[in-house]
Amino acid sequence: MQTQKLDVHEQPSEDGALAQTAISRLRQLSMKLAMAEVDISVFDAMQPLEEEWRALERDNLQSLHQSYDWCAAWVNAFQRPLTILKGTYAGQAAFILPVEIVKSRGLAVAKFIAADHSNINTGLFSEGFAETGGTIDPDDFAGRLRQALKGRADLLLLQNIPLEWRGRQSPLAGLPMVQNQNHAYQLPFLSTFEETLKQLNAKNRRKKFRVQSKRLEAAGGFEYLVPETPEEQHGLLDTFFRLKSARFASLGLPDVFADKETQAFLHGLIDKLDDANRYFGLQMHVLRLKGEHQGRVAAISGVSRKGDHIICQFGAIDEELVPDASPGEFLYWQSISGLHDKGIALFDFGLGDQTYKRSWAPVETAHYDVVLPVSPLGVAAGAAHRIVTRGKAHIKARPKLYKFAQSIRAQIG
Repeated sequence: MQTQKLDVHEQPSEDGALAQTAISRLRQLSMKLAMAEVDISVFDAMQPLEEEWRALERDNLQSLHQSYDWCAAWVNAFQRPLTILKGTYAGQAAFILPVEIVKSRGLAVAKFIAADHSNINTGLFSEGFAETGGTIDPDDFAGRLRQALKGRADLLLLQNIPLEWRGRQSPLAGLPMVQNQNHAYQLPFLSTFEETLKQLNAKNRRKKFRVQSKRLEAAGGFEYLVPETPEEQHGLLDTFFRLKSARFASLGLPDVFADKETQAFLHGLIDKLDDANRYFGLQMHVLRLKGEHQGRVAAISGVSRKGDHIICQFGAIDEELVPDASPGEFLYWQSISGLHDKGIALFDFGLGDQTYKRSWAPVETAHYDVVLPVSPLGVAAGAAHRIVTRGKAHIKARPKLYKFAQSIRAQIG
């Protein structure tokens, strides 16, 4: 059916407006009826859901962080109790929300698996269910989720969800939410690296690259590597832990990668990859020096891939080596240019507002947290989360105040 464009001077007829309103109401009613037929069940293990889970995650717009292999690596390392929510409609899986229970001070919070190390969360939805995003009855959906979690959790806290992701509205968008204090930053890939650079200040970036190259050559040269063997990949991850630990110590901040469970989780991700290289849980990229610093790592990063989406999970530099060459930013140039012509559409720098991200990423995506109380204790905890999150957002929106807060944090460790 062809659609005619409406001239800017024309007004839709009264009959046409009424027809559109009727269609809209019918769609909303249809979705409400469909929600009434969605059965939500709870699973305390991943394995019974594996086949359906992997079928849902094939959708390119579902986040890497809800993929089966990503979640399995975390569950194997942390062994937290699971409360995975599965929605079934007409005998088919409509959605899976991979949730674990995190307990603290008598409070049980249902969160996305591996939420502390996730840059974007979407949940897993069948394509048909996902396309209904804006027409789901939010009160009905919230009530069904509460009922499923009753006696298992006090609060459902699903963090870092974009309300719209690459043109698709989230089916979670109607649930009670608060905007997260952190945004994410992305660089769309165009047909060539040169075309991609045109989205940025290409002239200034090329000049900076030439300066960095000359400084690295003056220091003895460099090589950019993405090692293929698992042994090399695991070794580089251990190098990252060492460099990041030194960085956190210099800032007086706690090392979020120090615990054995987190390290086991990340090592587990290195072994999660497919033969076509369209999915890998974690892949280490490295800038290694030559000359007098032969073999030493100047900069290192870990990236993940699902379909046409690359996510940079973390990075670190050796601050004793060639600091004037900005080796971390130089490594991004190498990685981004090297990933062209490999079926990538989006390079994601992940959460957190940092200068280098803004210099590389013309797209900024706001994230939101679902805050859905299940018990009276959850009501208080949800209110506290909203207050704290809004306070952090207020501080981060004011550079001087944020800098002061960071200095206080460093002083108290």
